[in-house]
Amino acid sequence: MATVFRALTPRDFRSNEIIPAIRHFNRFYTRQIGLLREGWLHSQFSLSEVRVLYEIAHRDRPTAAGMAKDLEIDSGYLSRMLRGFQVRGLLQKSRSQADARQHLLELTQKGAAVFAALDDRQTKEVGEMLGHIAEPEQRRLVAAMQAIERAFHPTPQQPATPYILREHRPGDMGWVIYRHGILYSEEYRYDENFEALVAEIAAKFIQNLDRRRERCWIAERDGENVGCIFLVKKSKTVAKLRLLLVEPSARGLGIGKRLVAECVRFARQAGYQKITLWTQSELTGARHLYEEAGFALVKKTSHNSWGRQGLVAEVWDLKL
Repeated sequence: MATVFRALTPRDFRSNEIIPAIRHFNRFYTRQIGLLREGWLHSQFSLSEVRVLYEIAHRDRPTAAGMAKDLEIDSGYLSRMLRGFQVRGLLQKSRSQADARQHLLELTQKGAAVFAALDDRQTKEVGEMLGHIAEPEQRRLVAAMQAIERAFHPTPQQPATPYILREHRPGDMGWVIYRHGILYSEEYRYDENFEALVAEIAAKFIQNLDRRRERCWIAERDGENVGCIFLVKKSKTVAKLRLLLVEPSARGLGIGKRLVAECVRFARQAGYQKITLWTQSELTGARHLYEEAGFALVKKTSHNSWGRQGLVAEVWDLKL
């Protein structure tokens, strides 16, 4: 399934509920971690100064120019900050042998001690902040923070975060219905009647579940659901693949391909002779997965559904 993005307009900024939600979170989080205090961690240093001290402590004798670029700090502002550190005896400079125009930065013994105290204080404050939160909630909190970081700074060159496939458990059907409703509305403009169809499919699956011959798989990554697929019994010899979904944040990791492969493997093991599925021609990503798994297009039908005109439904079959 392809994701379609568009730029937000000024009208969107006034009406879109996402913008106020992000601004509300920013206000909450800056207060939560003490960004509004005059001194960071009740110290004599500002947040920017502590960040620069951190970078000097954790880098191998960096240059001012390199730090200004990496931290996106004005070079003049950084120079004044570094001079202040020198006056307080926290920083020492040495000329680079590779480039005489550059000076290498290093904390003095006093600077290292001052930073270590700040670092310990921050570790303690974060520990106290998390003290009232149960461990499972802490893991979800970290996963949410990692998701925010990936969204703003995607790094596809880094190894993909592992995911697991598991059977469904209480609460998963609600997630399946909700995410189908949201994603198909955002990506294909389907209305709430599509969400109702998904709810009906999910309800029948739970009410009539034959665990020997039917299965739901949930893909989970960083403690969050990111994909699903169902295999249900249509007849004694035919199974039906239903409700394939992969979250936009998890696409490109091979999750969709793995979900389809699990369906095929289980269907063979359960003794089915054929798998069939019903999809829409515009779901190009899903259609590619089906074709790659060996499914063949056997039927097309035009229809008007879910607030859309001119849709084309397709039936795909795979002989086992």
